[in-house]
Amino acid sequence: MTNEQEIRARRLSGWAGVAGVLIAMGATEFFAGVSDAIPSAISAIGTYVIDISPAWLKTFAISAFGTADKAVLAIGIFVVVVIIGWFLGRASVDTPRPIIIGFSIAGLIGVAAQLNQPGASGPLAALSTAVSVGLGIAVWFGIKAWASGTNRDITDSDVPDISRRRLIMGVAGAVIVTAVAINVGRGRIRGRADAQRDALILPEPVEIQLDPTDANDFELAGVAPIVVGGATFYRIDTALVVPTIDPEEWTLTIKGMVDNEVVLTYDDISSMPLVERYVTLACVSNKVGDNLVGNALWTGVFLRDLLDMAGVQEGAEQVVGRSIDDFTVGFPIGAALDDRDALVAIGMNREVLPANHGFPARLVVPGLYGYVSATKWLTEIELTTWDSFDGYWIPRGWSKEAPIKTQSRIDRPRNQTKVEAGAYTLGGVAWAPTKGVESVEVQVDGGPWVLAEVSEPLSENAWVQWKLDSELPAGKHSISVRATDGTGFTQTEVNVSPRPDGAEGWHTVEVVAE
Repeated sequence: MTNEQEIRARRLSGWAGVAGVLIAMGATEFFAGVSDAIPSAISAIGTYVIDISPAWLKTFAISAFGTADKAVLAIGIFVVVVIIGWFLGRASVDTPRPIIIGFSIAGLIGVAAQLNQPGASGPLAALSTAVSVGLGIAVWFGIKAWASGTNRDITDSDVPDISRRRLIMGVAGAVIVTAVAINVGRGRIRGRADAQRDALILPEPVEIQLDPTDANDFELAGVAPIVVGGATFYRIDTALVVPTIDPEEWTLTIKGMVDNEVVLTYDDISSMPLVERYVTLACVSNKVGDNLVGNALWTGVFLRDLLDMAGVQEGAEQVVGRSIDDFTVGFPIGAALDDRDALVAIGMNREVLPANHGFPARLVVPGLYGYVSATKWLTEIELTTWDSFDGYWIPRGWSKEAPIKTQSRIDRPRNQTKVEAGAYTLGGVAWAPTKGVESVEVQVDGGPWVLAEVSEPLSENAWVQWKLDSELPAGKHSISVRATDGTGFTQTEVNVSPRPDGAEGWHTVEVVAE
C-alpha cells in the first residue's frame, strides 16, 4: 500500500468511526425513549461530567453561557464523542481491535453512569448499551466495506472520488439516522412526562393572591414583566436533561432530626390547604444587570407545616433539600419556620409546576439564593445541624449563608444601543426579597440621583418595576441605577463579583441618542 493509499484508508476508517459512534449515540437515546428504566446515556454521562467538573469551570459556564450552559455541555459531549470515533476509526485501519475495545469501554462507562440515575434497570441498561455498541461497530464495518469494496476494478485515480462519494453518503446517512433516533427518543421521554403532568389539575388554593394591576405592572416596552412566564423564567441547575418523574410514584420524605419520619405522596400534598405567594428567585451567579432572576406566582404548602408534621427536634439547625438527581441545598431552619412563608411548591403561575422548573415539587424560600434553597424535583428534606452537612455548591467555593442582595437593573434602554434623542422613559426592575424595595434612584451622565417611580409591590418578596421620564440629548450617555431596601440599605458603587455570595454594584448602561 502506497503512502497515498494508506492516508486514504485511514481517512476512510476515521470517518466510518465517526458514523459508528453517532449511530451508537443515537441508539442509546432511542432506547431511553422506549423505557423509563433505561436512562439516557448521554445525560447520565453529562451529569457525571457536571459533578466532577471543578467549581471554576461551572462558574465560568454559568457566567459565560447562562441558561444555555446545558446546551453547550451537550454540544461539547457530542464533539468529544465524534473526535473519539475519528481516532478510534483511524487506529483500526488494519485491525478492528481498537474500535471494538474503544466502543466497549465507552459502553461500560455509559452503563456505569446510567446505573447512578434514579429508576435505572441494570439488565435493561446493559442490554440496550450492548445493542447500541454493536450497531456502532457494525456501521463502521459496513461503511468501510461499502465505500471501498467496489473499487477493485477501477484505476487508482478513480478511487478517491468514488470512495469519497460513498463515504459522504454513509456519514450523512448516519447523521440523519442519529438525529431522528435522538429526536424520537427525547420526544417519547418528554411525551411521557407531559402526559402525566397534563393529566393533573392544580387544586384551588385557600389563599389566593390578587392579579397584577396597572399599579403593579407598568407594561413598559423592554422592561421585564412583573410576573415572568414559565417558558421564559430563568433555569440554572445541574440536570443536563430535565428529569421525568411519575407523580404517582413520587414521594417526599422528611427525615433526620425529627420526631417522626414522614413520607408524603403527590396526592397527599395536593390535597393539603394550598396557598399562593409572589416570590422573586435569583441565581447567585447573576452578574450586576444580568437576567438570572425572575418573579412568579408560586402555589404550594407552607414548609413549616410539613416540618410540624414531622416534629422538629431540639438542636436542628439546617434544612437540607435533596432532588431526585442528588443535588442538595442547605439553609438555616429559621428560614423555613419564620414569616417569609417558605413553600413546597407544586404550581407556578396557576399551572401545575412545569417539568423544567421542578415538577412535581420544589422548594421556594424567599430571600435566599437558589443554590442554597431552591431545590427542584424535590424528593427529600432532612433536618440536621449546621456543621454536619454542606450542600452541593459549598465545597465548590460558594458561601454557605446566601441571602439575596438588594439589586436593581436597567432594562430600558439596553446597553450599547441607540435611542431616539429627546424625551425618553427609562425603566427596569429592582428586588430585595424579605426586605422590600423602598425606593429606586437613577443617575444620568454623572448628574444628581433622581427618584424614579416604583410600582406597587405584589408582596415583600416580589420584585418591583421602576420608570423615569428623562431627556436624552443627542450624543453618548451613561445611565446608572441604585435601589434602597426596606432596611434603609442603599446599593453602593463598589463592584463585587458573584462569587462567593452574590454580585454587588450599580448597573450602568452606555447608550447613544440620535
